[in-house]
Amino acid sequence: MPDLSQETTNLLRHVSVATLCTQLFKRGFRNVFIQGIARLTDPSGGNLVGPAFTMRNIPSREDLDQISAFDNPDHPQRKGIESVPPGHVLVLDCRGETRVASGGQILTTRLKVRGAAGLVSDGPVRDSGAISEMDFPVYCAGGSAPLNLIHHHAIDLNVPIGCGGVAVYPGDVIVGDDEGVAVIPRHLADEVARDAVEQEKMEAFILERVEGGAKLAGTYPPNAETRAAFEAWRKQKGI
Repeated sequence: MPDLSQETTNLLRHVSVATLCTQLFKRGFRNVFIQGIARLTDPSGGNLVGPAFTMRNIPSREDLDQISAFDNPDHPQRKGIESVPPGHVLVLDCRGETRVASGGQILTTRLKVRGAAGLVSDGPVRDSGAISEMDFPVYCAGGSAPLNLIHHHAIDLNVPIGCGGVAVYPGDVIVGDDEGVAVIPRHLADEVARDAVEQEKMEAFILERVEGGAKLAGTYPPNAETRAAFEAWRKQKGI
């Protein structure tokens, strides 16, 4: 697939994850919202948007996962941090394991410095207080102090993974807002982004009507009369 266009990126930066879930549901995708995580850092500049670069963990084994494993620059966790392309989101498969951290402040800072778009993990992070103050999007399962080696063995980079119960393929488009993170199959990203913008225009109009006392029947979902009124409204507003 071609790189994500700037136009699509800009559209996705300003639509809600809830809207994206609706658009994907219309296309038959029901399991796209990563469960068990929340944004740790304050939002800045709109939604997190970027293609997924993935890392998979399996359960650790005591003879392999010693602290000396990090002496190897090709250790998959360290190599992964150094391999994420600029503008991509590192997505970690931690199997929902919350007893240990999936990374900490130094690794997260390296991701930011290298130009990654953000970090998504279905496990916690250590140094969560310091990370929460970073101007860098991090979605995770909270904080946990013990290091990853206790329960994780990083094994694969940029392969299909599961994160928070959702299948994530390399290059899938990751979008995160205050509510959480959605995963969009790359081949659908352009059309989903365009249709999400149109949906939110319609919903802004519907919200105005409901605030003005309109009943749900015929308004939400809109009937032909409401749709005609919407077209007049958007023409008046030039949107």
